[in-house]
Amino acid sequence: ALSGVTGAAAIALLYACLAIGPMSILSPLTAVTSAIVPLTWGLVTGSQLGVIAYPAFALALVAVVLVGFVPSKEAVRPTLAGLTMATISGILIGAFYILIDQTPDDSGLVPLVANRVVNASIMITLIVVMAVVAARRHVRSADAPLAVLDGTHGAPHALAGSPAPGAPGRDGLLRASAAALRGGWRGGLLLAIGCGVLDAIANVIVLIGLRVGDLTVVSVLTALYPAGTILLAALVLRERIATLQWVGLALALAASAMLAAA
Repeated sequence: ALSGVTGAAAIALLYACLAIGPMSILSPLTAVTSAIVPLTWGLVTGSQLGVIAYPAFALALVAVVLVGFVPSKEAVRPTLAGLTMATISGILIGAFYILIDQTPDDSGLVPLVANRVVNASIMITLIVVMAVVAARRHVRSADAPLAVLDGTHGAPHALAGSPAPGAPGRDGLLRASAAALRGGWRGGLLLAIGCGVLDAIANVIVLIGLRVGDLTVVSVLTALYPAGTILLAALVLRERIATLQWVGLALALAASAMLAAA
């Protein structure tokens, strides 16, 4: 249950700091911190590892920074608030790994189920509270979307005047916009369900890793998740990978091999 609280707070802070930016600095900071916390805990509590594991940890942490770093000519310096939230988020993610690792081996998936129930309860409560506050402040008025379409909100809209010959009328455009919104919600819902399923599978794999392996090794390897994102972006979205990111991927592969042999 406590892992659900830390997980909810960690994700909320992570998204908040990424919204502030820059992601190229705050995302690697969160990943590195999330690895250092359980790594330190494991070493303090007496984890027994081979000599090769320690340089592997160093390589892995460097790889996390390089893989998550996106060079930009218009780089923005991070704010103190962003750095603070990213660091706290990483600490809480690391605490999540520690808490899950403390659960009994015969508890099965109960720790993850309890985590999800508490996590979902917190998130739903926050969403309801935010919705009530927004409604009371009239932030989201019922006719806001229609006002935008009518051109009564801000600058005159194309729908405000008479349609050009052959162009769809106002009612037609409104129906098309409503259909597009409904389609967008359906697509977004399917993506959200898919993300939830994949996230649950990933957490089960992490739990299995903690059961059969060492906390320090699992936490460091898990922090290399940006490597998978970068590779998928390159293969599926055809995004360009920067030279530093290629170096980070190579270091991540080397660190993984060294930890497997440790």
